[in-house]
Amino acid sequence: MVFVCAAAVIAAVVAIGAAAASPLLAWRDPPYIVAGLAGVIAMALMLFQPLLAAGYLPGLTTMRGRRIHRWVGSVLVVLIVVHVVGLWVTSPPDVIDALLFASPTPFSVWGVIAMWGAFAAATLAAVRRWWRPSARIWRLSHKTLTVVIVLGTVIHAMLIEGTMEVMSKTVLCVMVVAATAMALAS
Repeated sequence: MVFVCAAAVIAAVVAIGAAAASPLLAWRDPPYIVAGLAGVIAMALMLFQPLLAAGYLPGLTTMRGRRIHRWVGSVLVVLIVVHVVGLWVTSPPDVIDALLFASPTPFSVWGVIAMWGAFAAATLAAVRRWWRPSARIWRLSHKTLTVVIVLGTVIHAMLIEGTMEVMSKTVLCVMVVAATAMALAS
């Protein structure tokens, strides 16, 4: 499991570093840069979510991993909001088109689907104590939303030709899918 953790850290750092060093950012406004990097950082954090939830990170008990999983989920929601607000500041019509599923760019649809999946998962987590679903219903709901979030995010990222470098983005996406599949199967 130490190898898995090291590989995840390396993939995340390389993807974020490559995006931050992208020459495509040279003439962009700060809100656009912050929005884009928020999306990249969120994608990198998604790699750790299934590893935390399933207890696959060395040195963490399953309960501690799940507690951190909840905190990282909250950070992901904040990063998604920063991503969308930053893009809104840069180009409100594009964000409106995306949110209305009227954008001519296919990557927008997948990003919006993933965003609403993440908001739904966070809402379920927030109301879990009040709602008190059975463990089976909770797992099924959360796992279903996880699949929507991961697939939507990966498709969104892979369709974008932008600041994320192609090879590091591909490796990160494959690792996110693999880690999620591994955790869902356990």
